Amino acid sequence: MSHPAFELVRDETIAEINSQALLYRHKKTGAEVLSLVNADENKVFGITFKTPPEDSTGIAHILEHSVLCGSRKYPVKKPFVELLKGSMHTFLNAMTYPDKTAYPVASQNLKDFYNLVDVYLDAVLFPLISEDTFSQEGWHYELESLDAPLVYKGVVFNEMKGVYSSPDSVMHTQTQTALYPDTTYGKSSGGDPKVIPDLTYQQFKRFHETFYHPSNARVVFSGDDAPEKRLDILDSYFSQFDRIDPKSDVALQPRWNAPRQVSGTYAGTVDPEKRRDGMVSVNWLIDPPETREETLSFGLLSYLLAGNAAAPLRKRLTESGLGEGMIGGGISTHLRQPMGGFGLKGVDPANAEKVEALVLDALKDIAETGFSEEQRAAAINTFEFNLREQNTGGTPRGMTYMFTALGGWLHGGDPLAPLAFEEALQSLKDKAAKGHFESEIRRLFLDNSHRLTSKIEADPEQGAREAKAEADRLATVRDGLDAADLEAVLERTERLKALQESVDRPEDLAKIPTLTLDDLDRDIRTVPTEESRIAGARTLYHDLPTLGILYLDVGFDLHAVDKNLLPYLPLFGRALLQTGTSTEDFVSLTQRIGRTTGGVAQHRGLATRQDGQGTAAWFFLSGKSVPDKFGAMLDILGDVLLDAQLSNKDRFRQMALEEKAGFEARLVPAGNAFADTRIKAGLTEAGWISEAMSGVSYLGFLKDLVKRVDTDWAGVEAALKRIRDLLFNRDRMVINLTADGSLWSEARTALEGFVDRLPDAKHADADWTHSLTPKNEGLVIPAQVNYVGKGANLKALGLQLSAASAVALRLLNTTYLWDKVRVQGGAYGGSSRFDLSSGNFAFLSYRDPNLLKTLDAYDGAAKALRAEIGDTDLVRSVIGVVGDLDRPEFPDAKGYSAMWRILNGTSDELRQQRRDEILGTSRADFLALADAIDLVAEKGHVVVLGGEAAINAANEKRPGLLDVSKVA
Repeated sequence: MSHPAFELVRDETIAEINSQALLYRHKKTGAEVLSLVNADENKVFGITFKTPPEDSTGIAHILEHSVLCGSRKYPVKKPFVELLKGSMHTFLNAMTYPDKTAYPVASQNLKDFYNLVDVYLDAVLFPLISEDTFSQEGWHYELESLDAPLVYKGVVFNEMKGVYSSPDSVMHTQTQTALYPDTTYGKSSGGDPKVIPDLTYQQFKRFHETFYHPSNARVVFSGDDAPEKRLDILDSYFSQFDRIDPKSDVALQPRWNAPRQVSGTYAGTVDPEKRRDGMVSVNWLIDPPETREETLSFGLLSYLLAGNAAAPLRKRLTESGLGEGMIGGGISTHLRQPMGGFGLKGVDPANAEKVEALVLDALKDIAETGFSEEQRAAAINTFEFNLREQNTGGTPRGMTYMFTALGGWLHGGDPLAPLAFEEALQSLKDKAAKGHFESEIRRLFLDNSHRLTSKIEADPEQGAREAKAEADRLATVRDGLDAADLEAVLERTERLKALQESVDRPEDLAKIPTLTLDDLDRDIRTVPTEESRIAGARTLYHDLPTLGILYLDVGFDLHAVDKNLLPYLPLFGRALLQTGTSTEDFVSLTQRIGRTTGGVAQHRGLATRQDGQGTAAWFFLSGKSVPDKFGAMLDILGDVLLDAQLSNKDRFRQMALEEKAGFEARLVPAGNAFADTRIKAGLTEAGWISEAMSGVSYLGFLKDLVKRVDTDWAGVEAALKRIRDLLFNRDRMVINLTADGSLWSEARTALEGFVDRLPDAKHADADWTHSLTPKNEGLVIPAQVNYVGKGANLKALGLQLSAASAVALRLLNTTYLWDKVRVQGGAYGGSSRFDLSSGNFAFLSYRDPNLLKTLDAYDGAAKALRAEIGDTDLVRSVIGVVGDLDRPEFPDAKGYSAMWRILNGTSDELRQQRRDEILGTSRADFLALADAIDLVAEKGHVVVLGGEAAINAANEKRPGLLDVSKVA
């Protein structure tokens, strides 16, 4: 297809993604555009700029935040938030990478899609980016009064404080910085909190002028929208620019002729009895892949070495006893020069050299011994299944295509080649048995002198030392300010706060494009469901187009399990798949799963039933296969359910260590989720169980379990076997199959044989009697920021809200909480959540420099809901909520969602009633939620995960507010 403003460079059909790929170059500016034309109704647009930073001030990251805070065409404070509030988007965000900044959007609604594209193009090319925006999103000095201390504020500044509080992030940053010392990859694109305050507004503006230009852009469209209109939209913006040379190429890191080492510390605690606070990894710089085959080879080799628990390198590391869990999974190709790495966390720092030797010796042994046919077949089948299935989960497929194309395209490569895989995959299959991967181990790792061994360990004094260094730096700045300077800072603080609290003009808000209620479907979307019995087991079947794949969920009612056994379930589920059976060890079992299926996974479903009849609590095994392997997949499921070797003490110990290390690593980056779980543990039965299996108390259980594996293995083994005896019975199971109609008859016959293998014992419900005791808690973690939560159960407080409360909640999140907690408070995020079925309500903040101020903001939220709500805000919020309800799902997810609605008592009639309530939202619904929030302010309980100093300071100002305990 020709266009007067664009030169058509390539026109190819890429069968692997069922797309016509049109590559264009804008004649005036040189902007490059990949237009993928396909039948996907979930349309995607993304514009990406090469943005290589020269330092660690976080300039690219701050700019990513700032361009979405108002533009020439949409001069409001937060057009991004207006879109969040009232768009049918299926994706809406922006991301900063070490060498690029990407702005993708997606929507199924054509009108909404064009709205999103227009707002984003205007945002990135014509942003307002005032100095106030830079101060708010990046950093600024804040002074509450002339005699108050000077402090740093800024959304990115506090976000990165949270990042640098995570040991895993510290390890990754240290490693990448040291591995690429002479290039942009040696800088922190997100920003180092110690360096961010060095950034000036002038540098910030210049960075945008240099890199946010069509000549430096790569654009991707994908979906079923009109391809000619895509180019018209782009030219309407690009034609306003002249071609420039942004000089944004990323230089190659010169290679070393000898390995190096680097070590560092992170703010954390040290176990005086047994040092397990270190991380060690061995890393390599790798030359850029030149072909699609080489990129696929990197992925396959990584999977062969470490892609699952039975992979030889992962197994060697985790069974060594030197650490608690693996870090680094192989080769990452998101940089121009990829990096590869393998290592361990939970290491005694004194054993760092042993870990390095172990990695190198293991790679040498694997290269010499070679991969078995079973290993190769399992890895290739797994890779091929995923490539052909194209199941990207919650991410729009077009976004996956976009980032796949960008890999080489950003650095002058071919954007189309990475989207095809047939020829490259076949070539790798042919080479696999001829020693290809063994040779690659030697080339990429053993013979590669650009190697870095990276080590970090905990320093209990580091947090306090960093806090003091920041305070001293601020004190020095303050001492250098005279009275006039201090007045100026105070005046600027007050002016910025006034600006943050100001309201956009209605005429400017009206410029943000939006849908109307007439653009929304009035009716719910349903999934075909046929219910029957197979050998006594409840069976649900969903006839959906699945490209010839059968998706199976086998569920078992957890109510049969004793309450003291519930915390074992996450590890019990892993043990089913990772301990082997009486006829094959776990390596052979893992390879069998890889050769035969598209994957088998275990998970749990837990929720308060929508009909008020207690808790839906289920354990699931889920798998997927092609038709001729369906019977073999059922054989695997039967074997693991009935014959898993739960007596495998050594394997279970290692899984427990890995689970503990993983949870400890998630405490800081996911502190808001832990706070949310902890709040709800004191509110409902489902919340109590969730905390026992995934919250702070579960971490305590894991720490104790690791010890009991050695001191009371008989007791642990007995618990695991009792769970199996109680749980796996056809009387209390559900089978859920999603597949094309032509596959159902044969699958049903195979399922009958599978169910016949299972016991038919009858077990009554276990006694889950428990005491719900909500309390105010301050849970100390080694972090420079806080995660502040407050919540209550509205049903227990005598309230019954309608589904329209979701609309009021959306407006609250995108206006009041966004402004108070993020914009004014400097946190990375603040939100509220309400579950209509349970009645649980919670406020939460993320990477928050405040504590008491945030609680005060929560307690004042009702006032915002009682303010006058304009028709535009109400309609936009309705649209946003309906957009969430109508998010697209792939067939496997549709089938699972339909099953889960049945299991937790959500009928289609109830769904339609709630949709009608949402579409009919009125001011009365806002007032009802305001009344509820007043009760939360009065009677809710507080849970904070945060630094010890912040929690103690809060208790000093409000004595007895928080019951303090250390989590890590």
